[in-house]
Amino acid sequence: MKIVTIIGARPQFIKAAAVSRAIAGHNDKTSNSEHRTITEVIIHTGQHYDEGMSAVFFRELEIPEPLYNIGIGSGPHGQQTGRMIEAIEKLLMTEKPDWVLVYGDTNSTLAGALAAAKLHIPVAHVEAGLRSFNRRMPEEINRVMTDHLSTLLFCPSQVAVDNLAAEGISSKRTPDSSPMTSQILVVGDVMADALQFAANKVDTNSDILNCLDLKPHHYLLATIHRAENTDSPERLGNIMSALSELAKREPVVLPLHPRTKKILTASHPSLLVSDSLLRIIEPVGYFDVIALAQSSRVILTDSGGMQKEAYWLKVPCVTLRDETEWVETVETGWNVLTGADKKKISNTAQNFIPPAEHPSLYGDGQAAKRVIDILVEPMAEMRK
Repeated sequence: MKIVTIIGARPQFIKAAAVSRAIAGHNDKTSNSEHRTITEVIIHTGQHYDEGMSAVFFRELEIPEPLYNIGIGSGPHGQQTGRMIEAIEKLLMTEKPDWVLVYGDTNSTLAGALAAAKLHIPVAHVEAGLRSFNRRMPEEINRVMTDHLSTLLFCPSQVAVDNLAAEGISSKRTPDSSPMTSQILVVGDVMADALQFAANKVDTNSDILNCLDLKPHHYLLATIHRAENTDSPERLGNIMSALSELAKREPVVLPLHPRTKKILTASHPSLLVSDSLLRIIEPVGYFDVIALAQSSRVILTDSGGMQKEAYWLKVPCVTLRDETEWVETVETGWNVLTGADKKKISNTAQNFIPPAEHPSLYGDGQAAKRVIDILVEPMAEMRK
């Protein structure tokens, strides 16, 4: 069996790493006649392409080197997605895979799904069914369209399944009893798998707290990259002002996304000047991110992945958005939505006391293995 994996952005590297390790584990068992060897062909679109946003993740997470790196780079959404589709289509025609595997909600996700669907290659979508119900987000458009193009929809929770059902997407079987035209499965979240992998390596692979002279649980960690925040000078200014206000009381560490830095340089250059407690640093690798996250007092972020990591690490999370796809984290009380309201951000971060209860969410860290087991024997799984 041949699987083509389409990745291009930092969150996808983390997710794909877990599945690539599951593929390697599966192939170690191919002496068993019940298993078939999987050949994984990785296509890197180059959506994230510099050292801090790409190369370091391949090294740390032990991701196989991409067979193809098409180097699309940045650009307007339509241009970027169109160039990706053109390049991916050519590679799929060459490779002729059994499945195309896509992750999450980036332009790389949609481009891979569209290119595969038009060539009648089945698409498997990891992290299917998420919805913010905000169609102004480019990520929402990407995830909705990808779900409607996919044959296998791997969901992290029942909420995701319910979202798909509300849009008319459900597991269906054709009248002649041939394989399902679509199948929805709750497998958990592959990022939990990735976090378990990283947690065992952080102590020996990260010294960032010492480098930044940080005391565990006596600082805040912040990340900002979503277009809804970075494309609005008012929202971005409010968020940065709130971080500066918080930094008067305790250290705030802000690994700055290159795109956010570029926009801040043009719109709010004065906010890029770090004071003694606002630590604006370059993007860091996954082990450093997890080291910073697990020892922070509160995380402030607009990242979906960081919201989940905060929850799994039992760190209170302030989400700098008006809505979230990960509604379960809010319902438990461990995540609070503040939008870009400066006062609300500051007050919430200062006074956040999480509840005593911490329910298990998004699986047991075995999602990647479930994904591979289903892909290898989809016919058997579909007949269950």
